[in-house]
Amino acid sequence: MDARIRILVIVACFFPVLVESAVRHYKFDVVLKNTARLCSSKPIVTVNGKFPGPTLYAREDDTVIVKVTNHVKYNVSIHWHGVRQLRTGWSDGPAYITQCPIPTGKSYVYNFTVTGQRGTLLWHAHILWLRSTVHGAIVILPKRGVPYPFPKPQKEVVVVLAEWWKSDTEAVINEALKSGLAPNVSDAHTINGHPGPVSSCPSQGGFKLPVDTGKTYLLRLINAALNEELFFKIAGHTLTVVEVDATYVKPFKTDTILIAPGQTTNVLVSADKTAGKYMVAASPFMDAPIAVDNLTATATLHYSGTLDNSPTTLTPTPPKNATSVANSFINSLRALNSKQFPALVPQTIDHNLYFTVGLGINSCPSCKAGNGSPVVASINNVTFVMPTTALLQAHYFNISGVFTTDFPSKPPHVFNYSGTPPKNLQTMSGTKVFKLAYNSTVQLVLQDTGIISPENHPIHLHGFNFYAVGRGIGNYNPKTDPQNFNLVDPVERNTIGVPSGGWVAIRFRADNPGVWFLHCHLEVHTTWGLKMAFLVENGKGPNQSILPPPSDLPKC
Repeated sequence: MDARIRILVIVACFFPVLVESAVRHYKFDVVLKNTARLCSSKPIVTVNGKFPGPTLYAREDDTVIVKVTNHVKYNVSIHWHGVRQLRTGWSDGPAYITQCPIPTGKSYVYNFTVTGQRGTLLWHAHILWLRSTVHGAIVILPKRGVPYPFPKPQKEVVVVLAEWWKSDTEAVINEALKSGLAPNVSDAHTINGHPGPVSSCPSQGGFKLPVDTGKTYLLRLINAALNEELFFKIAGHTLTVVEVDATYVKPFKTDTILIAPGQTTNVLVSADKTAGKYMVAASPFMDAPIAVDNLTATATLHYSGTLDNSPTTLTPTPPKNATSVANSFINSLRALNSKQFPALVPQTIDHNLYFTVGLGINSCPSCKAGNGSPVVASINNVTFVMPTTALLQAHYFNISGVFTTDFPSKPPHVFNYSGTPPKNLQTMSGTKVFKLAYNSTVQLVLQDTGIISPENHPIHLHGFNFYAVGRGIGNYNPKTDPQNFNLVDPVERNTIGVPSGGWVAIRFRADNPGVWFLHCHLEVHTTWGLKMAFLVENGKGPNQSILPPPSDLPKC
């Protein structure tokens, strides 16, 4: 059986259009891989020995079966980021939320159907900081015979943006937790696993994207970084945005893409030059006074017939605090909203929620970290405590004492969220969820608090897509701001950036029963507790209910 699966993996990875089966099998072996980047060598945790990991290919409505075997010392779980997992929460992947992690030497089979989705998503480890190296692309092709709603490209290329640490990332975050302070930033950014030339390692090359004059290429961009939003540019070339987070958008042209951790963006690039090498750049965006890795990852767009030693046309990258560039990109995003791909924005709302997201400081006289005042993060002043039994398991089997359903629908303390912080920065701790009836509609306003410092927060919701209907700077005004909401063609996403010192409003329909994680995709904030979960109850009958757990579900 394993040999047959391995053959299918090879076929699917390199010749996806030849695979006719509606069931795609993959085998993921989580292993240590010795690798060298930035003139340093260390073993890293990888899938099938690759960094980035293998690309999964499927078509809309295919069933995907992935057997994951853990060969490393860490417990492991894999999240299929953006896959809706309709009624199959057991395959969603966040450790201690929908499953217990896979122990060393054990395996678990993820089994899910990609229903009504097409485009680019990603998979990554969802435990500890392992997703720094355990990540890869998911490419969902349209149903056979269904064209793209944009000109067909001659070639498609997956481009994974990420961060690189010379140190073990588990050591980085453990040291930060001991100190109570922010962790060290990464040592470089990468494009498909390569940083490009850097001062500390002049011999390092970079990723090379060969192109032919006159052809059009679809770049499937993925931000797999742990803690940084990134700008993406190609010198001398215009990018046409056609999709974000596996949902089609009204095409628009730009020279700079903004992409947050967990987000994906598909762009068309026309090779309209006759020859030459052109710099491809990924650089950080952070408009708050927060330390970031300032190194720009570079690659080259290389026209056929151009000599390798030809000079590279460079491109200036935006300054890291280029808020206007970021806003220009975000404000250009609109759902395609065609007859075939309508924007089904909820027009009436059952749950009107207001969540503050940000940092705090908890007094802990007995703690060494932070001299007794470690930094924490919270949603509505609740710092989430990870359970030792998976929440979905506790919900399905009615195991008491694992969580409570009293997560607050609004901030317990009212203050000027984007202004002067309150004197009391203490948060409460708990494992709390918010309960939603099946098929109820939700409007959720996410407000940055600016405590300690205003900061961007890319928030990811598992199990659902949502519509970003509004956005602003300062404190959200429930009386006046909804008058400007876009309820016609707002962009549809699974990960949204809460602007520094501002707010964003999203809407979704709770039509997927289970327990679904909501958290900041800056891994440091998730570690500090900026996370919660929605519990969506079963509807009527088996087709609106959670499927039973698989027999090989890992045990805690």
